[in-house]
Amino acid sequence: MTLHLLADMTWPEAAELARRTPLALAPTGATEAHGPHLPLQTDVIIAQGSCRRAAELLAAEGIECAIAPPFYYGVTNFGMPFAGTVTIPDDTLTQLVVAVCDSLAAHGFTRIVFSNHHLEPAHFAAIKEGARRVTESGRARVGVPDVREARWAATLTDEFRAGSRHAGSYETSLVMADRPDLVREEKRRSLPPVWIDLPDRIRNHGARTFREAGSEQAYFGDPARASAEEGEAIFAALARMIAVTAKELLIEGR
Repeated sequence: MTLHLLADMTWPEAAELARRTPLALAPTGATEAHGPHLPLQTDVIIAQGSCRRAAELLAAEGIECAIAPPFYYGVTNFGMPFAGTVTIPDDTLTQLVVAVCDSLAAHGFTRIVFSNHHLEPAHFAAIKEGARRVTESGRARVGVPDVREARWAATLTDEFRAGSRHAGSYETSLVMADRPDLVREEKRRSLPPVWIDLPDRIRNHGARTFREAGSEQAYFGDPARASAEEGEAIFAALARMIAVTAKELLIEGR
């Protein structure tokens, strides 16, 4: 199958694709510290990898889609104590989501699914707010599947459900499956587990940064246990989540 990466296409090619399908996937991540073993673009790698695999699932059912260029910047206040992290204000992200969706819709891509894999609460909320505004405007229907929701979290790993979900086995396995060249293997294998429930530290203990949540190296979970095989299994679940959301949007629009 041919992946339709919007940034690699010419404008006539994009116009022709929009005549065949209204569906676009939007990979969304951040530039943020992910331990001493993973790159700052980890969330973007996961978002793009999930979109590629979702496009393959959809193509197998005869559904084409565009894959938009990724969002590299997001609300990343938790990682700001660590070098290289870049954060933007919540309302800036919401406005960006609205502007991107409006542009895609203007060219015929009126069913848009965000593949967001940066889980900072304010970041996810800003994306959902932008999606809500666009959907309520009637310009497009926008889906934002949330891996934290029970129906999707149930398909993921025990580590993810336990809340140790930043740069541990879960995210490290995903990067190992998609960009193994960017994993610092010697460092990864030497890291001890950090069993801290990050969402609990945020909700119930007021943590505002990874350090306040108890991690001095910006990771939680057990990176040393990660594997490419686990990564591919997780990607399969993430791709299904995006594909199901896309099909729901297409059905709603009929």
